[in-house]
Amino acid sequence: MASRSCSNFFDLASGGLLDIPHTPRVLPRVMTVPGIISDVDGYGSTDGDSDVCHERKIIVANMLPLHAKRDAETGKWCFSLDEDSPYLQLKDGFSPETEVLYVGSLKVEIDATEQDEVAQKLLDDFKCVPTFLPHELQKKFYLLFCKQTLWPLFHYMLPMCPDHGDRFDRSLWQAYVSANKIFADKVMEIINPEDDCVWVHDYHLMVLPTFLRKRSTRIRLGFFLHSPFPSSEIYRTLPVRDEILRGLLNCDLIGFHTFDYARHFLSCCSRMLGLDYESKRGHIGLDYYGRTVYIKILPVGVHMGRLESVLNLASTSAKIKEIQEQFKGKKVILGVDDMDIFKGISLKLLALEQLLKHHTELQGKIVLVQIVNPARGSGKDVQEAKRETYLIAQRINKDYGSPNYEPVILIDRHVPRFEKSAYYAVAECCIVNAVRDGMNLVPYKYIVCRQGTPDMDEAMGRKSDSPRTSMLVVSEFIGCSPSLSGAIRVNPWDIDAVADALESAITMRDSEKQLRHEKHYRYVSSHDVAYWARSFMQDLERACKDHYTKRCWGIGLGLRFRVVSLSPGFRKLSIEHIVSTYRRTNRRAIFLDYDGTVVPQNSIIKTPSPEVISVLNVLCNDPKNTVFIVSGRGQDSLSEWFAPCEMLGIAAEHGYFLRWNRSSKWETSPVAADLDWKNIVEPVMGLYTEATDGSNIEIKESALVWHHQDADPDFGSCQSKELVDHLENVLANEPAVVNRGNLIVEVKPQGVSKGLAAEKVLSRMVHSGNAPDFVMCIGDDRSDEDMFESILSTVSSPSLPAAPEIFACTVGQKPSKAKYYLEDNTEVVKLLHGLATASSPKPRSLPHIQVSFESTV
Repeated sequence: MASRSCSNFFDLASGGLLDIPHTPRVLPRVMTVPGIISDVDGYGSTDGDSDVCHERKIIVANMLPLHAKRDAETGKWCFSLDEDSPYLQLKDGFSPETEVLYVGSLKVEIDATEQDEVAQKLLDDFKCVPTFLPHELQKKFYLLFCKQTLWPLFHYMLPMCPDHGDRFDRSLWQAYVSANKIFADKVMEIINPEDDCVWVHDYHLMVLPTFLRKRSTRIRLGFFLHSPFPSSEIYRTLPVRDEILRGLLNCDLIGFHTFDYARHFLSCCSRMLGLDYESKRGHIGLDYYGRTVYIKILPVGVHMGRLESVLNLASTSAKIKEIQEQFKGKKVILGVDDMDIFKGISLKLLALEQLLKHHTELQGKIVLVQIVNPARGSGKDVQEAKRETYLIAQRINKDYGSPNYEPVILIDRHVPRFEKSAYYAVAECCIVNAVRDGMNLVPYKYIVCRQGTPDMDEAMGRKSDSPRTSMLVVSEFIGCSPSLSGAIRVNPWDIDAVADALESAITMRDSEKQLRHEKHYRYVSSHDVAYWARSFMQDLERACKDHYTKRCWGIGLGLRFRVVSLSPGFRKLSIEHIVSTYRRTNRRAIFLDYDGTVVPQNSIIKTPSPEVISVLNVLCNDPKNTVFIVSGRGQDSLSEWFAPCEMLGIAAEHGYFLRWNRSSKWETSPVAADLDWKNIVEPVMGLYTEATDGSNIEIKESALVWHHQDADPDFGSCQSKELVDHLENVLANEPAVVNRGNLIVEVKPQGVSKGLAAEKVLSRMVHSGNAPDFVMCIGDDRSDEDMFESILSTVSSPSLPAAPEIFACTVGQKPSKAKYYLEDNTEVVKLLHGLATASSPKPRSLPHIQVSFESTV
């Protein structure tokens, strides 16, 4: 298929899929700033004769919401919509004018000779775009990698030995990536990146966002994970853990069923990628290269209309009467589960066995009907689970049954929806005992069926105002558990506790059952699948609202690709540009941070290199320059390291100490004479150091710093937040400020900052008659933001005869008050070399370094 936009989606170069006349599109939005597209008057407006381009959503899932079978007579493929698919049902959450397209695979294999015809039919009739994965790729991608590697891992099962899951196979991972790439190609065939929203579903397609983001940096992209997300201790064992995390982070919004799953994902991002998250007006956001990736927590719901329509069927009412007659005088407990090792069917049976053993009065009065859905995967573990289930059921029926009574009824076949609904409607109690499950909508369906409908009441001869009751026993390890506050929550591994829960559910008073049911029904009926879809899309729109207010560009190769998103005026500092300005100015002020700016941030060697010393000496020896190192480090270290630089100014401990050159005396900040608060802070920090393995205290003359870079990331972050709160309380009336930085908590005097130090230097230059006409400031962390802000405000002062040229530059592509950026300290040193070569007097000798003059980005 050729690429299509919203207006010409059906009008393909191949002749067009439908006979829809082509309507010329209005002029596109105009790019006024590089990378920024702004609205112009009239964009999107139409006159009375123009066609309106409706909103479109593209839903991408592993399987299309379709049934497929061959016609026995014609041999042609016949397709029909799968009315039970949540991907089809979520359309109810969109406006009627919204066009919804689906991208995914079919559940059947289509011969290559028939694929074009089938693809055309599916697009015309169902707005579906099939991916047609080759057979071998589909097997490796879905059956082997998704079901045998990702599925067990996401359900907390590690391949400790060959009998417990398959070990990681790089070739299967490559198949997974290849399949995701094919899905991306199909999406790009039909998408208009400026206008369409793409919603990707589930763990089969976790690197798809990377491929889509690479094609269009501003694509509106959401992802929802329908399975659990494991804790970092489990997830970190996956050899491709970073690639998958980065894939998900290329979305604008990532959805999870529960906060637990979201918390695990955020912990993995923190521990493996070093990313921090915060709550922004009630929404959790991760800052990822200038983009905010939002986290959505909302469990999927059921389709009320679909369930109620099945309850209204005559076949359902007839089946209900049949079941009531079959189990007359007995209470029915219902279980509906897939046959796999995570659904806990055998544990459920053991709990029933325990219940019958200790409560003999219930023998002959309760029946567990266990409906077993066909297994979605294959393998030895499924066969073992099935074998164990049958053995336990046979034992229970033998020990506690009679010729006319079986405590356990196993229904291991395809069960039509009307029959399932009938069992839901009859059951006194429903138990979902999974040891790990993503969502599981069985409890929701049970609640709706127990509520019934007016038509069903009439068919059953039941009064419409008669009280409705239901009881749920749910595992605390399933996604819907937090939303069912009236259910009895259990640990499925605790057989005794599950047995007790079943006994409580059966013997509970009807009045209490009614109250629990009413509470659940209110939630389930108001939080249906349409509500879920509508809420997700609203949050996706909110997450994408800044797409066109920032400059975006892609960096990174392969699956490490990501988008950097920064403010329009933020650009890379061109050496050619700054050197040109440097040459034509005569009174220059240069401020340089130390760690992360002139030396690498994470280097074990903290002393400046001979190259840095040499280039700083050249800059300092130019009489037109005033050069300062402005650092949070102590005066002793900086004095020792920069002893060879006679004319270099140093502002130590964020400017608490300031020295204009090596021969001048240190000046102490007059606003911070009282340091008695250190006697309060040090014991508090000592408590947290003792309690936090890997942390330490750095004692400066004017400040105290608590470092936790070697502590557990989550615990260190938690302790640092607590320490900040603790210190702010005890220092409420003291002249000190508490700052939380990158893996540190620092307490320093009020009125001391790098910004104030820079202001002091600039003010003295102005008062001495040497008002600067060139100011350059380079730094890499939060404390340097004060310096950028201070310089911008100081140089705009009316006391200056003319506004100087300002170059505020941060290190690394990240949100900043600076206008420019350089990638790393290597580029900083290269820039300093460029300035040094333009200095007067010319340097006699400089270490050889290649300086490239590049145009401004």
